[in-house]
Amino acid sequence: MASRDTTSLLVGLLVLFYTWGVWADVEVSMEDRVEVFRGETASITCMFTSTEGIGGMIIQWFYVTRTGEKQKIYYQDSTMQFVDRGTQFTDRISVNGTGASEAIVLTIRDVRLEDELEFICLIKGLTDGTGEGRTKLKVFEKPDYPTIEGVQTGISVSEPGPSKIATCEVKNGYPKPNITWYRNNAPLRVAQDVVLVMPSTTTESTGLYSVKSELSMMVMKEDKDDQFYCEITYFVPGGVGMLESERINITVYYPSTAVSVWVESPKGKIKEGDSVEIQCRGNGNKPSSFVTISHDGKDHEGKMLLLENVTRRDSGDYICTSTDTDTFEDITGQISVFVNYLDPAVVRPGDTIVVPQGNELKATCNALSSLQTQTVWFKDGAEVSVGNILTLKDAMFDIAGTYMCVVTVPEIEGMETSGTLHVYVEGPPEIMQPEYTKVEESFENTVDLSCTARGFPAPNIVWTTSDGKILKSASQTDTDDGVQSVVSIKVTSDITAFCNASNEFGTAAVTFSITATINTTTTATTASTPTSSTTSSTTTTTTISSATVKAETAIPKQSPEKVKQEGRGVIIAVIIICILLLAILGSVLYFLYKKGKLCGRSGKQDLTKEKSSKDNIVVEMKSDNTEEAVLLGINGEKLPPSDQSGEYLDVQK
Repeated sequence: MASRDTTSLLVGLLVLFYTWGVWADVEVSMEDRVEVFRGETASITCMFTSTEGIGGMIIQWFYVTRTGEKQKIYYQDSTMQFVDRGTQFTDRISVNGTGASEAIVLTIRDVRLEDELEFICLIKGLTDGTGEGRTKLKVFEKPDYPTIEGVQTGISVSEPGPSKIATCEVKNGYPKPNITWYRNNAPLRVAQDVVLVMPSTTTESTGLYSVKSELSMMVMKEDKDDQFYCEITYFVPGGVGMLESERINITVYYPSTAVSVWVESPKGKIKEGDSVEIQCRGNGNKPSSFVTISHDGKDHEGKMLLLENVTRRDSGDYICTSTDTDTFEDITGQISVFVNYLDPAVVRPGDTIVVPQGNELKATCNALSSLQTQTVWFKDGAEVSVGNILTLKDAMFDIAGTYMCVVTVPEIEGMETSGTLHVYVEGPPEIMQPEYTKVEESFENTVDLSCTARGFPAPNIVWTTSDGKILKSASQTDTDDGVQSVVSIKVTSDITAFCNASNEFGTAAVTFSITATINTTTTATTASTPTSSTTSSTTTTTTISSATVKAETAIPKQSPEKVKQEGRGVIIAVIIICILLLAILGSVLYFLYKKGKLCGRSGKQDLTKEKSSKDNIVVEMKSDNTEEAVLLGINGEKLPPSDQSGEYLDVQK
C-alpha cells in the first residue's frame, strides 16, 4: 500500500513538472522571406504567443552574417530598449511594439544590396521559455533597357560554321537578369554547330549585375529578311519582369541563280532624244559578284546603264552578266530595247511653189517614222487640211502665204516634226480696196495714203499726181502675197493722187482725191473818215478750196475728215446752191449799184483805175457744155479772155 502511494506521488510530480514546462513555452511565427526594391523600406513582422502572457517579454533582433554568425542589432525588455551600435543597420532600423501585443515589426529604411540577409526575432519569457523566428530579406533592382548590336558586315551562307549574328547586353540588374534570343518571335534553342549562345556576367562596383550574350548561328538565304532580338527576364518583388530589345536584320550574302534586266525610265515607249536608264539585278546578294551590261560588243560596268539623247542606233539587245568572283560562274539576262524615230518632214514639190492664177495646187508632206503618224496643214495658225496631201483648186491671191504641215505620232506625246510651204500665186497686180479714197484735210496738214497690191512677182508701186508729179513713198513693206506702200502728202491745194501697181503680167491703179478744207475767220473793225463821224462796219474774209468754185463767203470751218462716197451727193448739191446764191447776190449788188442805192450813190458813177482793182466783182461761171468762162464786170460787159483766171472765182472789195 505504501509502495502504491509512493508511485502515485512520483507520477503526479512528473505530470506537474511536465505541465509547468508547457506553460512556459513561447511560440514565434515569421514569413519565410520579405522582398523589396533597393532604396525602399522593408518591414519584417514577428508574431509570437506565450503561456506566460505577453507582459515582461525580452525581445531581441539579430541578423546572420555572410560567415554564418549571429549579430544582435536590437534589444528590448520591460524596462529598456535600444539599437546596437556599430552595425550596418544602426542608423536605418526601428522597432514598433513593446511586447504588450503579439506582434513586433522591424523596419529597415533605404534598403541596400548588402541588406539581403537572414533576420532572427528572439522572444524570451519570464521563465526560461524562449521562441525564435527567421525571415530572409530579398533585395531587387530593375535593370536598364537592353541594347542589341548586330554585325556590321554581311554573313555568307558559304561559311563552314556558325557566324556571329549579334550581341545583347543588359546592365545594372539585381538579382542577375536572364537573356533569351528570338528569331521572328520564336525563341532560339542552342543546337550543336547550328546555334551557339555565349553568356557572360559582370558585377559592377555597385554590386549590380550586367549580363551580355553573344549569338552565333549558321545562316541560309531565307534568313535575309529575319528579325532578331533578345528578351530580358528579371525578378521583382512577388514576380518576374520582362524587357525586349530592338529588332535587327542581318545582311546575308548568297549567290545569284538568275539575273533580271529592265528599263527603269522612261516608262512606256522610247523615242529619239530620250534619256534611258537600264537596270540589272541578280536574285543573289554577294559583294564578290561582278556585273556588266553589254551592247554591240561594248561592256559597261555596274548594275545601271544611263543612255542620254538616244537614237535609233541605240536599239538592240542589252545583256547583263553577273560573275561570281569566288567561283567564276556567270549568270546572264537580257532585254531588247527599241528606240522609235520620226524623221524631219519633207514637203514636195519643195518649200516654195508658184501657182499661176486659176490653176490647181497639190503638195505633199511626209515623214518617215517607226509608228503610225498623223499630218495636219495650218495657215496663219488655222487648220486648213488633214492628211499628208494639200490640194488647193482655182488658185487665187487669197491662198497665197505660208503653210505649215505638222506630223505627229499619236502614241507618244511630244513626238512631232513640221515643214513649211511658201505659196505664191502668179498673176497681174490686184489692188486691195482702200478704206477710203476721198479725203478732206486742212491746208498745210499732212495726209498718209496707204496702198496694198497683191500679185506675183511682187508688184512695183509708183505714186503720181494728176499733174504728172511722182511722189516718193514714205515706206514700203512686203506682204505674203504682195506689197504695201505708204505715201505722205502735204495739203497745199486740192490734189488727185494715183497708186499705180505693175508687174510683168499687168497693171492696176487706184485714185485718191484730197480736198483742202475751208478756213474761216470773222473780224469786227471800226473805221473813220476825216470828213464824217465814226461809223462801224464788219469785214468777213473766207478762203474756199478750189475743187470746183472758189469765192469769198461765210462758211464755217470744218474739221478734217474722210469723206465717204454716200455723202458726196449732198455736198455737190450744197455747192450748186452756194453758186446760185452767189450769182443772185452779185446781180442784186450790181443792180443796186446801177441804181445808185449802194453806199449813198445815185446813178452811174465813174470808177478810177485804183478803185477798180479793189472794188470789181468778178464772177466765173462754168457750164458743163463749154469750157469758156463768162466774166462780168460792174458794167455787165464781157471781159476779154486774157482776164479770165481759170477755175477761180475772186470776190474783191
